[in-house]
Amino acid sequence: MRRVVRAVRTVLPLISLFAGMPQARAHELGAIRVQGSFEVAGTYRFEISADATHPVPETTTSAPEVRGIEEAKDPAVAAWLRAVAAAAVVSFDGRPADSDISVTLPPADPKDPFATAPLPVLEMTGKIPPGAKNASFRVDLPIGSFPVSFHNPGDGQAVYRWQEPGTESDPFPLAALEPPTTRGEVIRRYLYLGFTHILPKGLDHILFVLGLFLLSLRIRPLLAQITAFTVAHTLSLALAMLGLVHLSPRIVEPLIAVSIVYVAVENIFASELKKSRVALVFAFGLVHGLGFAGVLSELGLPRSEFVPALLSFNVGVEIGQLTVIAVAFLALGAFRERSWYRMRIAVPASLAIAAVGLYWAVTRAFGWG
Repeated sequence: MRRVVRAVRTVLPLISLFAGMPQARAHELGAIRVQGSFEVAGTYRFEISADATHPVPETTTSAPEVRGIEEAKDPAVAAWLRAVAAAAVVSFDGRPADSDISVTLPPADPKDPFATAPLPVLEMTGKIPPGAKNASFRVDLPIGSFPVSFHNPGDGQAVYRWQEPGTESDPFPLAALEPPTTRGEVIRRYLYLGFTHILPKGLDHILFVLGLFLLSLRIRPLLAQITAFTVAHTLSLALAMLGLVHLSPRIVEPLIAVSIVYVAVENIFASELKKSRVALVFAFGLVHGLGFAGVLSELGLPRSEFVPALLSFNVGVEIGQLTVIAVAFLALGAFRERSWYRMRIAVPASLAIAAVGLYWAVTRAFGWG
């Protein structure tokens, strides 16, 4: 009995120690979230979301001026934001930048009183020094690891990582911010951007094109759909980039998902291609073109080479789409004339595509994604 009591006395402190560790760690990980972006115009923006439910970290550095801090009615939130403002540093080529710091307090959703309150956001903005090659970020706070993402609209590049406090992030290259000097460079860059927007980044567009492929057993009807889709999204992309048409991404993105669902469901219930589908594909192409426009607006177009850049991006998109079709033909072309192709390949694949599209439609419509 004495041995049992002695063992219990030995184990209890260990149990208490390990039981407390996850809780303590949970109060540290992800206390802040950082997203840095760099614009072709030569500016930068770092958005730091601070979770004020964590204990306020101590810092000996005095806080700089923070515009909008008075909007934080909760003293704990204000203290958190001041601590982060004092400890966060954006650097270029190892030299700290003089950032303009402000606070944004997103309003809570009045329609959902049980929704989690949005995190306050600390914004650090400023000009990128001329000739800067790399950017980095650090925050000197006694907190746990936190997620950081660097986004470069110049080439669509993004880097995501978890960072330890008090350490400098790996240098993020800014080479894509340097504007191309020749028309040939503009064409090459925007061809690449258009292609990579489909492969590998445009999964929704890939699924739409695959949906067109699965029902079309012959090349000519498939080409008719692809041509209608191409003409439509080229038209809407050009009109949107010229500022003649605008539709909010909150509408466009769910509609793109709905177009995927429609095409996939029609594949399940229709055994052959209807002539009306070409018109519907054209209408869906207009919506997808507005989606392309949203991406291209973020990337930016050089004013002096607006038309070559726009056309090159669109050609890159087309090459990406044709690549998807070519790969699908290589994988399934030999089976398309088989009697079991529809029930064993086309219908199951369309069901999967419809399920993914439906998930996107719901999450995008309600802002869950």
